[in-house]
Amino acid sequence: MATGLSQIFMANRAALLRFLRARGAGEDAEDLLQDIWMKLQAKDIGPVSDPLPYLYRTANNLMLDRYRSASRRERREQDWAKEAGGVMADPTDEVPVDERMILNQRLEEAQAVLRELGPRVEFVFRRFRLEGVGQRAIAEELGISLTTVEKDLQKAYRAMLALKQKMDTE
Repeated sequence: MATGLSQIFMANRAALLRFLRARGAGEDAEDLLQDIWMKLQAKDIGPVSDPLPYLYRTANNLMLDRYRSASRRERREQDWAKEAGGVMADPTDEVPVDERMILNQRLEEAQAVLRELGPRVEFVFRRFRLEGVGQRAIAEELGISLTTVEKDLQKAYRAMLALKQKMDTE
């Protein structure tokens, strides 16, 4: 059953799509609209005094969140590449077989180190570093404090740094 806010969303879907595209969402505009729709269906949102401005504000905030997340993820990847001692390789570059085998072995070692830290630390590290999910969102998802997430990340970083130093001496 559609709520009043859902009905207003559907009636103004095309205008919201144009709004997102005009704001720079590009190809992500449809995905953002889907996210808004899912939020409207999942939450019991009480009466909204100005529903249309509420929907536009929600669309804008969601687009900004996505942009910030992508920016943070890109910055982390650049910092990670700098720490690793070089520029990140283009996956389309031809990698010799022997180097690929060494890289795969190092990846397996890193995955083993993460597994040894426990499932929660591994999960937190993967969600934050690989998927770009914010620390606060991870804390809410797991039902733990933000401090616990930070400590788990520190533990993972120390383990990865120790592994890197070990690999560098080999």
